[in-house]
Amino acid sequence: MTLLALGINHRTATVEVREQVSFSPAQLDMALSELRGLPQVREAAVLSTCNRTELYCVTEPQGEAAVLDWLGRFHDLPVADLSMCAYHYLDNDAARHLMRVAVGLDSMVLGEPQILGQLKDAYQASRHAKGLGKELECLFQHTFAVAKQVRTETGIGRNPVSVAYAAVSLASRIFDDFGRARALLIGAGETIELVARHLHEAGVRQITVANRTRERAELLAGGLGGRAIALDGIPDALVEADIVISSTAAPLPIIGKGMVERALKKRRHRPIFMVDIAVPRDIEPEVGKLSDIFLYSVDDLQEVIAENRRHRQVAADQAESLIEHGVGAWLHERRIRSGGELIHDFRTRGESLRDLSLEQALSRLGQGEDPEAVVRRLAHQLTNRLLHRPTVALREAASVERHDLLEAAGALLLDAAPDKTR
Repeated sequence: MTLLALGINHRTATVEVREQVSFSPAQLDMALSELRGLPQVREAAVLSTCNRTELYCVTEPQGEAAVLDWLGRFHDLPVADLSMCAYHYLDNDAARHLMRVAVGLDSMVLGEPQILGQLKDAYQASRHAKGLGKELECLFQHTFAVAKQVRTETGIGRNPVSVAYAAVSLASRIFDDFGRARALLIGAGETIELVARHLHEAGVRQITVANRTRERAELLAGGLGGRAIALDGIPDALVEADIVISSTAAPLPIIGKGMVERALKKRRHRPIFMVDIAVPRDIEPEVGKLSDIFLYSVDDLQEVIAENRRHRQVAADQAESLIEHGVGAWLHERRIRSGGELIHDFRTRGESLRDLSLEQALSRLGQGEDPEAVVRRLAHQLTNRLLHRPTVALREAASVERHDLLEAAGALLLDAAPDKTR
């Protein structure tokens, strides 16, 4: 079996493509069921965030073609187009990639901590959908252990930076007096919670949180001295907002061009700084064409993110070394597990042959045959049965000059002294 990691991310695909390939929470159970149901797939997990969609699978050899074809069918996308921005890794490289993702080394913001939580959610979702077997279970546990070690032993987790932090940093450069700016945050998930915290730490005190579930918005806004509104209150809130940052899981845009045009008229064209972190997008792209609107998507945060990467590169180098040790530990355990399965199968076959010979011997004893003759026949018969397959395999290996197999057989079958205690 092959360990496969296949997906797209912010480096290989634009936000337009990523939002087409993303899995909503409502789609996840169906997706895992379909993916796990492919003939080539034995285990499966799905990681879907605003910056990446990745499938981790245990497949038959060359199973990546079937997985990519399924991904295209699920999202109604031409496989030829999808393959132009997709990547895949196998076995050791797949394990290494997952560990780098978990630590934040493959993130838009180097070392950002959110991805580990998202990966744990993906793991739990796959467990719930019965998508995990021994292979992926072991891989995820090793990955979480490596991520914890990296966070503990390197500086990559100090002064946490994320897409949320990058958005706030960019906003702070736009306004001369950041403390007087009024912010409208749409959504109440982890990303918006981070945005709210960064804004508050930067001095913004007038924060409004809009969310589909008003109770969740009140919980977030209350801790910051802000106010909460439902989504239908956004048009009025836009009139007062200098900063708008949105991150929801809505399938369609929440803010349209007409809504913003009406707000600008009431604001007498005072500018609004907007960041749309969501995938699919919460703000119609056409909004960015309006005068007095400065609209940024997650892809537009690259400059801020590049600066963050420079500060974290030393810690990242240390993390890479720890990941290599983690991959080695995972591979070692995988080999042991693979050997254990072979040993189990080998012993099961031997015990089956033993039971068959023993049953026949007991039957002869029951018929009154000479016990010594029965025992001698049992020893002869059991020896032949146990050695038949290895003997045939050795002859075939010799006939095609498979010296590697012959040497391995010599080490396994001849070098060990017989155990006279049993």
